[in-house]
Amino acid sequence: MSKALFIGGTASHVGKSWFTAAFCRLLLRRGERVAPFKAQNMSNNSYPCIEGGEIGRAQAMQAEACRLPAMADMNPVLLKPTSSTGSQVVIQGRLWAGLAAREYYNHSEFLFAKALESYARLAAQFGWIVCEGAGSVAEVNLRGRDITNLRLAEEIGAGAILVADIERGGVFASLVGTMDLLPDSQRDLVRAFAVNRFHGDRTLFDEGVSFLEDRLQIPCLGVFPFERAITLDEEDSLAIDDARVADTDIGVVRFPRISNFTDFQNLGPVEWLTSPRERQYRVIFLPGTKNTIEDLQWLRRQRLDQWILQQHANGALIVGICGGYQMLGEIIDDPDGVESAHGSAPGLHLLPVRTVLRREKVTRVVEAVTPSGRPFRAYEIHMGETNHDSHFALASGVIGTYLHGAFEDPEVAKELLHIEAKRVDKDAMYDRLADWLLAHARPEVLEALLT
Repeated sequence: MSKALFIGGTASHVGKSWFTAAFCRLLLRRGERVAPFKAQNMSNNSYPCIEGGEIGRAQAMQAEACRLPAMADMNPVLLKPTSSTGSQVVIQGRLWAGLAAREYYNHSEFLFAKALESYARLAAQFGWIVCEGAGSVAEVNLRGRDITNLRLAEEIGAGAILVADIERGGVFASLVGTMDLLPDSQRDLVRAFAVNRFHGDRTLFDEGVSFLEDRLQIPCLGVFPFERAITLDEEDSLAIDDARVADTDIGVVRFPRISNFTDFQNLGPVEWLTSPRERQYRVIFLPGTKNTIEDLQWLRRQRLDQWILQQHANGALIVGICGGYQMLGEIIDDPDGVESAHGSAPGLHLLPVRTVLRREKVTRVVEAVTPSGRPFRAYEIHMGETNHDSHFALASGVIGTYLHGAFEDPEVAKELLHIEAKRVDKDAMYDRLADWLLAHARPEVLEALLT
């Protein structure tokens, strides 16, 4: 029978994805067959599955840590926000419906059954499943509709770790308050807590550990330092909020519904743009978006459209990826109301292409080539058809492509952007992550979790 470990958090962005990937690689190195699982994820960063469809990018990253391809059952329910109150709902890799938040919760039991169905398939194939929760495990207003946190852990019999982020402050209140809000049956599942993103001399927190262990009556797995040298694919735009502003001549438009911003993670420092700047940039990216027409309207309200045209006229290279590529064309038609009620919208007229949005989503890994013929691997996730046949649409000072991940390849970035991108050995990075876990975990607590 498969064993399961659940990684929950006191809040969003406390490091659950890191710990999940770290345990995945550690178990793999111990000779276990291990897979990641997140019953429900909300993210516009996604990745194609081996059997078709898509899952959250963080679960695809965790699959890499297990040396596995992305599989639909690893993230059976994926919410891709299209507005402040609505999302596309992807079930087991395939688009199921577009729902408002209140409508979504009317389907909780159906979605929970789908999640358990996917978990059962994984459990039949792997000896260990490392499960990641979502947000906080103590959202009392959502407890009756929970399909991804401790209700899931109860159902599958998983022991749990509670992760808190000390960098943001309030670590004592977040851990004690979270545990206090849990019902007894769920509190009993939590076998250890972890304090993440510590800066400085960790011995200064020894009294804090003693207080928390006494108050919570569970052991501390460890106090884990902030590790800037390890970089993993992020699942949501909170990572952009944490990005430091640096002196750079590369700008990226931060759309309200930005998707797959991991496209820029190897390019060095970038400046996220929400309004015009007085300076001149060398490269400006229009990234992917979950709602192309609505974000194009936002671009115009922010007066970024004319600013981008002026930047281009002054010599900036303008690069559009996926939805950003669609915006660079002449027009975007949405006859079926796939993304908005606008019907159509004129583009920026920087590329001689036209796009029609369709209900059927393209999700696939692509073996592509650059204009010079250099092969590379990328992926597509989009709902539009654009009348251009090659992987890149090129004009003077303009590049458009549907290929996510293209510019993560240093050779592609050098040829097309004249940027020296970082070369990242992801497999070695996962080993460093497992080493980080081993170096800072208390061995007796770690071994108790894995027995």
